[in-house]
Amino acid sequence: MLPHFVAALGVLGLLTIVPGPDMAVVTRRVLVAGAGDALRTVGGIATGLLLWGVLTVAGLAALLAASPAAYLIVRLAGAGYLVFLGAQTLWQRRRAAAAPSDAGTRTTAGSPWRTGLVTNALNPKIAVFYTGLLPALAPPQLPTAWAMTLLVLLHTALTLAWLGSYVLLLSKAGPVLGKPRIRRALGWTTGVVLIGFGLVVATTAG
Repeated sequence: MLPHFVAALGVLGLLTIVPGPDMAVVTRRVLVAGAGDALRTVGGIATGLLLWGVLTVAGLAALLAASPAAYLIVRLAGAGYLVFLGAQTLWQRRRAAAAPSDAGTRTTAGSPWRTGLVTNALNPKIAVFYTGLLPALAPPQLPTAWAMTLLVLLHTALTLAWLGSYVLLLSKAGPVLGKPRIRRALGWTTGVVLIGFGLVVATTAG
């Protein structure tokens, strides 16, 4: 059973560290509200993974992954949310640029935990990943439900560790990020990246 978990750890670790919408959302949160809010966003992202894990174990995620209409609805909703976050980020950067005296201040951007949760809850690709890949990684010695639960918890723990470390790394770079020019550049870049991820999600079939 140990070799299966080692293999699963490697695969899940690689999937976790690949940059995606989660990292862009967390970066945005650091820039507009600070490390504390960003960590709460990470908590929302982890909650979204656990939600998909529960749906997967219950068999509901497989139904979504197998239904083109349901998958399309969730995919477009998730894409729209990412585009909305990106546009909101660009708008905030534009307002900051128009008010130089406020360039170094942080703005509010809604509930950080909810932002992370919605980002993952509206990502049907997680359903496909959990129903398509996790069963292949599950140790055959365990009942399927228990094995899937352990793998979901492992993926959630890796996500918390990776994104949490990423937030702390960005916070350590506070003096650099605090420079108006750097903050503006990162803000514009993050907004464009979020919109880009949204368009990719919207135009990429399952």
